[in-house]
Amino acid sequence: MRRLTEVAGVVLAGGRATRMGGQDKGLVILNGRPLFEHVVKKLAPQVGKIAISANRNIEKYRSAGVDVVSDALPDYPGPLAGILSVMQKLDNEWFLFCPCDTPMVPQDLASRLWDARGQYPAVWVNDGERDHPTIALIHRKLIAPLENYLKAGERRVMVFLREAGGHAVIFPDRQQNFVNVNSPADLARWESS
Repeated sequence: MRRLTEVAGVVLAGGRATRMGGQDKGLVILNGRPLFEHVVKKLAPQVGKIAISANRNIEKYRSAGVDVVSDALPDYPGPLAGILSVMQKLDNEWFLFCPCDTPMVPQDLASRLWDARGQYPAVWVNDGERDHPTIALIHRKLIAPLENYLKAGERRVMVFLREAGGHAVIFPDRQQNFVNVNSPADLARWESS
């Protein structure tokens, strides 16, 4: 496995988790460990450093020994706010974002996205059936366009990435790698799998 030291891996754990009854989704336990730790474990060997985007339970996330960045914008305005805050805070050129509720991301995620980026400022995962825009490799030159997009009241990740000139990278036959744990029922299905 190739490690991309110029890339910061970022676990997105800053949402409200309404489908989990408001429980901080990154801290929900799956097979004895919080969900975010599963994602950190998958991303850490692939990138130069790890950070977590979180707005609650900051000390619990810091206990993992990584940078924790909170949204600069108030009221949980969505994943793009977390993406922007991390890119403003860290000095990396590239960022690999991954939600805290995707514990099975592949071990070649970073290298596959990196190799497919070409001249694009952003690339995201498509599992062969659907896009996963919050699993994305994004260049820091998108900071200013993202600031403007959010100031205009926009929040849709897929729309922003397309408008910014990004493209999808197909991971065929990998749907199971990108399944989200969105509810207690999903969590039960993933236990011990």
